[in-house]
Amino acid sequence: MDALKRLFEQHFHSPAEHVRPLQGQLGGSGRNIIRLTGSGQTAVGILYSVREENLAFLEFSRHFRRHGLPVPEIYAEDLAQGAYLEEDLGDTTLFEFLSANRDGDAIAPEVVEAYRRTVAELPRFQVQAGRDLNYKVCYPRSSFDRQSINWDLNYFKYYFLRLAGVPFNEQALEVDFGRLTKLLLAAPHDYFLYRDFQSRNVMLRDGSPWFLDYQGGRKGALHYDIASLLYDGKADLPPALRQQLLDHYLDSLAGYIDLDRDAFMEHYYAYVYVRILQALGAYGFRGFYERKAHFLQSVPYALKNLRWLAHNVRLPVALPSLLDALQAMQASEKLRNLSAPAPGLTVRVFSFSFHNGIPADESGNGGGFVFDGRSLPNPGREEQYRQLTGKDEAVIEYLDRQPGVHEFLEHAFSLVDSSVANYRQRGFSNLSVSFGCTGGQHRSVYLAEHLAEHLRGAKGVDVKVRHMQLEKLGWENPPQ
Repeated sequence: MDALKRLFEQHFHSPAEHVRPLQGQLGGSGRNIIRLTGSGQTAVGILYSVREENLAFLEFSRHFRRHGLPVPEIYAEDLAQGAYLEEDLGDTTLFEFLSANRDGDAIAPEVVEAYRRTVAELPRFQVQAGRDLNYKVCYPRSSFDRQSINWDLNYFKYYFLRLAGVPFNEQALEVDFGRLTKLLLAAPHDYFLYRDFQSRNVMLRDGSPWFLDYQGGRKGALHYDIASLLYDGKADLPPALRQQLLDHYLDSLAGYIDLDRDAFMEHYYAYVYVRILQALGAYGFRGFYERKAHFLQSVPYALKNLRWLAHNVRLPVALPSLLDALQAMQASEKLRNLSAPAPGLTVRVFSFSFHNGIPADESGNGGGFVFDGRSLPNPGREEQYRQLTGKDEAVIEYLDRQPGVHEFLEHAFSLVDSSVANYRQRGFSNLSVSFGCTGGQHRSVYLAEHLAEHLRGAKGVDVKVRHMQLEKLGWENPPQ
C-alpha cells in the first residue's frame, strides 16, 4: 500500500487522501486492486507479486496505446515492490451493464451496441497491434501452442471432472484431446490472442469500451477471443445475439485481413469448446478445490453452453470420450444441484453497540456472522467526529484512510460472499450479518453500510440494513 501511495504522490505531486480496495481483488487473479484519490485526481493501483505478469501488462499497455487502442495509461511503476499505477476507467464493466439492462433474453439495444463496439475493436488488438508486439514478454508461454492447450485440457480434466466426481476413461480422453489439439493448431495462429477477452474485463466509459487484463496474452489464433466473449458463462448471451455479434466481428476482421469465412468457421467451434473447458477447469479449481463457492455459480451457464453445442454443432473430428464425459456432467447429481434455480435471499445487515448486545435474528434462521469492529481506529475518540455517525462523509473519510479498515472489509466481504453463494444454492432465504463496535455509532455503521453497498445489485439478493444504536438514539427511524 505504501508503494502505491508513493507512486501516486510522485505522479500527481500531491498525496493520496483516500485509498479503497476494489471488489475486483476478490476474483481469481490474486491481484490487489486499489483506488487512490486526492486533490481531484484518481488512479487505480495494482499490487501483485508475479513480476513476469506485471511486465507483460505494462509492456502490452504501452504498445496498445501507441496503436491508439483504448487501454489504461500507465502512470508509474515500482516492479521491485510489485506495484504500478494506471488510469482509472470507472466502475462499469460490460457484464454489469448487461446485467442491469436485460430481462431474460430481452437485452436493451444500448447493451447490444456496447457489445458491437467491443467486438469491432477486437481485430485491432489481434491484427493491427499484434503485428509488431514484443512476444518475448509473454507469460507463461509466448504462444497458444500445444503445451498451452495441454495445460488447459488437463486443468479441465483434473480440477473439474475429477473434483466433480464425473467418470471418464483417461486414456480414451487423452486420445480425444490429441485430436482436438491437432484441429486447434491447424488454424492460422500468427495473431495476438488476448486470452481473457470476457465481459468483466471490458470497462464502459461514456458508452465506449476500454480494455483490461490482457497480461496473459500471447500469439495464437483469432477464434479464441471472440469465443471467450460470446460464450462468457454468466453473461448468458442468447444464441441469436451470439451469431449476430460473430457476424459483426467477422465484418470488422475483414477490414484487416483477407478473410475466408468458411475456413474460419472450420475451427471456430473447436475454440469455443476449448475455452469452455478451460473456464470449467478454473471454476473447479476456485470452487471445488479452493472452496470459493461463488465461482461455482458459473458452472450451470457453462453446462448450458455445452448442451447447446452438443445439439447444434458437429465438429470435423470425432471426440467420443469427451462427449461421453460431457453427457456424464449433464447427468451428474452434484452438478445438477448447482443448476437448481436459487430462490431469493434476504441479507439483513446490522450495526450495533456491544453495550446493548448482539441483534436478534428475527427471521428465525439463526446463525449468520457477527464481526467485532473494536480493533479498528475509533473516530468517536476525536472531538470533531463525536456527534457524527459512520454515514457522515467526514467519518467515512477518516476510516477510509486507515489501511486496517480495508483489510477488515476485504476479509468480511470474502466470508459473506461465500455464504451468500452457498445459501442461494441450498435454497436458504435469510442470512444475518452484524457489525459491532463500542458505541454502535461510527465503525459498525461504516462497516454495515459498506457491506450493504457491496451486496446490492447481486442477482437474487435483497439487502436490508438496520443501525440499532442510531435507532435507539432517535437518529434513524426503525423499519415499520
